[in-house]
Amino acid sequence: MSKAEEAKKLAGRAAVENHVRNNQVLGIGSGSTIVHAVQRIAERVKQENLNLVCIPTSFQARQLILQYGLTLSDLDRHPEIDLAIDGADEVDADLNLIRGGGGCLTQEKIVAGYASRFIVIADFRKDSKNLGDQWHKGIPIEVIPMAYVPVSRAVTQKFGGVIELRMAVNKAGPVVTDNGNFILDWKFDRVHKWSEVNTAIK
Repeated sequence: MSKAEEAKKLAGRAAVENHVRNNQVLGIGSGSTIVHAVQRIAERVKQENLNLVCIPTSFQARQLILQYGLTLSDLDRHPEIDLAIDGADEVDADLNLIRGGGGCLTQEKIVAGYASRFIVIADFRKDSKNLGDQWHKGIPIEVIPMAYVPVSRAVTQKFGGVIELRMAVNKAGPVVTDNGNFILDWKFDRVHKWSEVNTAIK
């Protein structure tokens, strides 16, 4: 196992050891680090006979929950979440995050927003003084397809930088999210007041 993979495993397992309790509704995030957390949740369910319900943030998270035999549910049945665990692409010194590099933005935000507690798991490679130091692919913005041009213009006019429509690799055309939306990657050219930027983008 590589040093990075070992770090992901440690982060994922630590979150589960320290924060997961019996009779919780868990929000399960997306990405490579979350796999280690789900593995550890499944181990603890077997070892400790825990009663847990899992709400996924994406198709990938849903498949992970099913693969490990955990109880799958949704926000219709469980609109209040005790704890959500998810990853990040970058974390700055003020704990601002870039998230959604893997393309699961909106559902991740909804699940995190309805969780009483939100734990971010990230390995050492994601840690930086300022956003953009480590992650150079820009800030992902999920957008309804018909609005991608006006949203791109609005963001760059207000905050500068460059926006690219994320294109698919093994499919002609743009990446399409689980919600049928497009993803814009905004490559900013300076450090901003991130709370202001976040509000403006939303």
